Amino acid sequence: MVSVAVLGAAGGIGQPLSLLMKLNTNVSKLNLYDIVNVPGVAADISHVATNAEVKSYLGPKELADAVTNIDLAIIPAGVPRKPGMTRDDLFKINAGIVKSLVEAIAENSPRAIIAIISNPVNSTVPIAAEVLKNAGVYDPKRLFGVTTLDVVRASRFVRDIRSDIDATTLRVPVVGGHSGNTIVPLLSMASTSLDLNDKAVEDLTNRIQFGGDEVVKAKDGAGSATLSMAYAGARFADSVIRALSGESVVEPTFIDLNADSEGAKQIRELGAADLAFFAVPVELGKNGVERIVPLPADSITEFEREAIKVAAGALATNIATGVNFVKSA
Repeated sequence: MVSVAVLGAAGGIGQPLSLLMKLNTNVSKLNLYDIVNVPGVAADISHVATNAEVKSYLGPKELADAVTNIDLAIIPAGVPRKPGMTRDDLFKINAGIVKSLVEAIAENSPRAIIAIISNPVNSTVPIAAEVLKNAGVYDPKRLFGVTTLDVVRASRFVRDIRSDIDATTLRVPVVGGHSGNTIVPLLSMASTSLDLNDKAVEDLTNRIQFGGDEVVKAKDGAGSATLSMAYAGARFADSVIRALSGESVVEPTFIDLNADSEGAKQIRELGAADLAFFAVPVELGKNGVERIVPLPADSITEFEREAIKVAAGALATNIATGVNFVKSA
């Protein structure tokens, strides 16, 4: 059984994510933290008939208690994206939030696995890494950027054009990062052959990369993807929890490539070059990253190779932004 903290539990992602974690029968303790409204959220969720014990923690004075003796911290905290905003526009606000939360985790549960949802993930994960390094507790195998929504969208959007394919079982590896053209779905490596022409591949890739914009536009100023992100976050968290129990689980996720330097050689050769962080398929284990799962590189297309190089160029700037934020703080 696993102890989980959701940091940002009263927000648009945090509330449904907390509910989904309460429904996870492998969770024994569920700590819900936020700076507003979290006592009501916790009281509501605590009535759900599963065995997990739910506790609320309100405000900075209770943050340390919220993250003490936990196995997994999930961080959806921060402001949502609004029309006209990119994930980078969120940086100035969300960077400080993530920094303070990870500082508390480093002090109170330094061996916890940390799953970061707060955008821009391409920069907030490097922020978390620098904080953990400064605290002397950094283990690259235990820090993850949650890119599962890109994977979920890939499966669902394929179903939109191929109604004969089951979205619940289809797996499409997604590498790179978690914004715009840093998202690279490797449709050539889908678990079911898709048999798409070049135009269909380009259109589908673009929709996966910018799927978040569909939600922002449809919500018309009321926020960004929350329900689908909560679903994706809960799926990733469940994979981590199953792995902690000894099961072998594979999920694409944004990691420090030093978590498996040998396994990272392939993606570096494909275009990631000397980047510190990149989303890759990862086999999860009891200590976090067990290994980076090799891609069937002989099937990768020229379009995908070029997309990886484009992603790497953008990611270099995103990563540097995160690192520099901590170093200049």
